[in-house]
Amino acid sequence: MTHAGLSMPAPLPALRVQIRSRRICLAGDVGGTKTILALFETEGDDVKCLKKEQFSSTNYQTFTELLAAFLADADCSQIAAVCIGVAGVIADGRCETTNLPWVLSSKEIGERVNTQNVWLLNDLEATAWGLLDLPEHNFVELNPDAQRQQGNIAVIAAGTGLGEAIIAWDGAKYHIIASEGGHADFSPTNEREIALLRYLLEKYPEHISCERLISGEGLVNIYQFLKHINCAQTNPETEQQMTERDPAAVIGEAGVAGSDALCVEALNLFCRLYGAESGNLALKCLPYGGVYLAGGIGAKILPVLQQGEFMQGFLAKGRCRAVLQKISVKVCTNPEGALLGALSYAKKTAKLAL
Repeated sequence: MTHAGLSMPAPLPALRVQIRSRRICLAGDVGGTKTILALFETEGDDVKCLKKEQFSSTNYQTFTELLAAFLADADCSQIAAVCIGVAGVIADGRCETTNLPWVLSSKEIGERVNTQNVWLLNDLEATAWGLLDLPEHNFVELNPDAQRQQGNIAVIAAGTGLGEAIIAWDGAKYHIIASEGGHADFSPTNEREIALLRYLLEKYPEHISCERLISGEGLVNIYQFLKHINCAQTNPETEQQMTERDPAAVIGEAGVAGSDALCVEALNLFCRLYGAESGNLALKCLPYGGVYLAGGIGAKILPVLQQGEFMQGFLAKGRCRAVLQKISVKVCTNPEGALLGALSYAKKTAKLAL
């Protein structure tokens, strides 16, 4: 896959656009944990970041409130297009976010910045657009047997939730297909995973999705299950930290460092399940162009992903193991793929070639 990198200069402290000929794109990545908004000026293939800011999503009751804070010192008359990737289902220009009590409306956003060029994308759809533009040094290969091929691409991203998308290749160009595959049923593959499913049914009696296991919340669920079955001795210091900080981050850090046996076991099982679901997605779209892991978790636990549990889960497909053996599986280390993808979509759709 050929990538054309985007220039990402450091954001300026404030924005007050005065040159009337300039046209600006507002791009965003809205997630359950954090939201990133940025204002970009584009000229042909050149991109200049005028302002970029990251917010803690849970600090705001509505997206409208967060957007107002970001635009407080901006001249909105210069904004020609808006594109925002959102973790949730998009229907008729509207999205009720999956892991936040927010409703985003393209109509309301357009009225706020006075433009009709507003697009809401599923967050993995935006990520997929971003992946197509990222340079190769933003990726780390997990499959030592991978062979370079052209074809469909699968995108899967574990973060606050679990997102999935398909980049379909028609022989001449790519087409991006959004999905909510992360909410499909979790399917155990061995006795321990069957026990894990039974454990989770006590907490979620109606439905166990893959997201309940392959996400930040999922890592905590796995840890609690392994603690329940006495898989390893708990560490009082780790348990205390989990009450003071994001418990998923604590488990992930301790698992990568190898400083807590229970966290190591939890992270290993997480990686195997992540690999298994990535393999499921691969079987459904035959991504000879590669499987790409995006989202906030992959890059943070990269050393553990490279140890083999992920690929074992990915390849454990019985008679179809050989189908997956040569497929490239790469981790994206750029945390702003969805933001850049939103910008890319806006440029292509609004034709902001200035």
